[in-house]
Amino acid sequence: MDIAAALGAHVRAQQLGRVYVESGFKLMSNPDTVRGPDVAFISQSRLLEPEPVGYPALAPDLVVEILSPGDRPGEVLGKVADWLSAGTTLVWVVDPERRLVRIYRADGTEQMVTAERALQGEDVVPGFVCPLATIL
Repeated sequence: MDIAAALGAHVRAQQLGRVYVESGFKLMSNPDTVRGPDVAFISQSRLLEPEPVGYPALAPDLVVEILSPGDRPGEVLGKVADWLSAGTTLVWVVDPERRLVRIYRADGTEQMVTAERALQGEDVVPGFVCPLATIL
């Protein structure tokens, strides 16, 4: 199972909001900055209705970035900073090669979770727990 499927199944079952896969979000204007995370979650209370045409001008509650072999650390940290500055509460950077996830929070705290442990949705995706070994 991949992270999008695990997160999506939990969010649907609990009716917590919506999970987006490879969608874009407009984080800033002048100049426009659009970011496209691998996976994103927006809570039910923050969903825009009707869903806007184009890129919604809001930051998801949770962003998941999955590293590719060619990703450069500085670029990834720049994306994390963009997400957090725009209002994202929780960013997970999944590193399949190293078999770990780096967690960045809006309050400035960071954490590393290794394959023997589980990712938790904290207060952003209540009740979500996913053993990393099942998705790495």
